[in-house]
Order: sequence, then structure tokens, then C-alpha cells
Amino acid sequence: MSEIIIKIFGSIYIYLTDFIINLANITGGSYYELNFLFFCVLYPLIFLTSIVYFLVQKLRLYKVKRKVKR
Repeated sequence: MSEIIIKIFGSIYIYLTDFIINLANITGGSYYELNFLFFCVLYPLIFLTSIVYFLVQKLRLYKVKRKVKR
């Protein structure tokens, strides 16, 4: 079972690395620049945005529930 998981994640890693290398070649950037952009800028930004979105939705739901109880 663990060999299958290692093979799957290894394939995903190879695909994503190849994707970033090809994207770097197309855009004229380097692998390291795009890797930094994706994993140090975009991923944390998306992660923090999703947390804020979750909290806003939770607050809206709380207000609706409070309004219905009246």
C-alpha cells in the first residue's frame, strides 16, 4: 500500500516540477522565481484569504441564526 502512495505522490511531484519548468521557459523566468511566486506568495495569500472568507461566512451564519430565533 505504501509503495502505491509513494508512486502516486512521486508522479504528482514530477508532473508539477515539469509544469513549473515549462512555465518558466514560456515566461522567460527561472524555476526558482516561479517556485517562489507560487509557494511563497500565491499559496499563503490564497490560504489566508480562505480563512478570512470562512470567518466572514461564519459571522453571517451566526447573524442569520440569531435573527431567526427572535
